This record gives sequence, C-alpha cells and structure tokens, in this order.
Amino acid sequence: MNSLYITLGTIGGTEWIIIIAVVVLFFGGKKIPELMKGLGGGIKEFKKAAKGEDETPVAKKEEETKE
Repeated sequence: MNSLYITLGTIGGTEWIIIIAVVVLFFGGKKIPELMKGLGGGIKEFKKAAKGEDETPVAKKEEETKE
C-alpha cells in the first residue's frame, strides 16, 4: 500500500492549477459562478433532507399562496 501512495503521491499546487484551468476551459468563466451556486444549493438541500426538515413551515406556505 505504501508503494502505491508513494507512486501516486498527493495533489499539489501545480496539479490544482491544471485542474482549475481545464474546468475554466470546459465551462468558461461566466458559467463557473452559476455552477458553484447550484452546487451550494444542492448541498444545502441535501443537509436539510438529512436532518429531516420540511422545505418550508406550514405558516410560510400559507403566506406564499396568498401572494
């Protein structure tokens, strides 16, 4: 196992720069913030679901239907 770890190593600074450059080339600079916002929203929804919380309380649902 140690020889595999030594061979592959860890991801360093140069590798991160290359990964970020490839992502920017694929998606473009304008799409990156949208992707991160979507990813953050997905993580937030996952955490809510894991806690077992409802999407919105009943009182808020009634207020939203009135508007």
